Amino acid sequence: MPDNPEINIHPAASQLATQLSRKWHVILASIFALIALLITRDAWLDILHIATLDEESSHIFLVPIIVAWLVHTRKQYLSTCKLTISPIGPLFIAIGWVLSIYGFYNAVQSFLHMGAILVVLGAFLTFTGLDVLIKFWPAFLVLGFMVPVPGLIRLQLSLPMQSITAACATFVAELFGMFIQRNGSVMTYNGVDVAVAEACNGMRMIFALLLVSFAFAFGTPLRTWARVLIILLSPIVAIICNVIRLIPTVYVYGNYNESVAEAFHDYTGWIMLLVALGMLFGIVHILNWLQLPVFPRKTGNPPSDAATK
Repeated sequence: MPDNPEINIHPAASQLATQLSRKWHVILASIFALIALLITRDAWLDILHIATLDEESSHIFLVPIIVAWLVHTRKQYLSTCKLTISPIGPLFIAIGWVLSIYGFYNAVQSFLHMGAILVVLGAFLTFTGLDVLIKFWPAFLVLGFMVPVPGLIRLQLSLPMQSITAACATFVAELFGMFIQRNGSVMTYNGVDVAVAEACNGMRMIFALLLVSFAFAFGTPLRTWARVLIILLSPIVAIICNVIRLIPTVYVYGNYNESVAEAFHDYTGWIMLLVALGMLFGIVHILNWLQLPVFPRKTGNPPSDAATK
């Protein structure tokens, strides 16, 4: 009998062991993330509370849907990701914990919220590893949209957008024969004053549209420059959608009672996201029609980030 017998492992047994190992990594990552979620539950409940009561932050409810979509579009990586216990997870946890403590003791709400997100993300990555972060980074990055935007930043961005939207909407409405008087961001039609901030809030649209643009850009096989262009054009698309939404909204406010107008305003806000998505598809097809290299080169391998450059 030889001193060092050669041990042959059956391929099926090796594959089973790998599958069991991956399964336990996912289970442990999920349990650890759930524990982190329970520990930071106050911050998460605060995010949910803000998203429910503040229309400016209602886009937060879209984030889980966008995350699921981005994971689905990269599902070809699910079976190839190398799952390991990684120090990247504890690093995220440490950064998140520092942000949470600083935000709590200094009343910086956005730091508290971002810290809670990083703690849960770090808990998940502890048992999945850097490879998962690299291959699914768009899905992880979009979690940042769950942090409610501070009021001061929101105000600085919304004021110029409201004035621009009101001016554009007044000009287009007059082309359709509507007589509108405008004073800053307030439009008067049939003796009814309609403020752009009330009738068609720019900030609620811009952050929701940024989410949709991000999902479209990274959920569609595009080259890197096209993805950047889509995201950069999203504020312009938001203004166009706000104008499209604002004109009939002003008409409804001027001809119907306030409850009907408010209902119209609320429902058209979500419809505009579909309009915006259609506009993004249109932009890509126009660029392709102009024979610009929008789409990655076709190869026999699954698409990767490198192939989109």
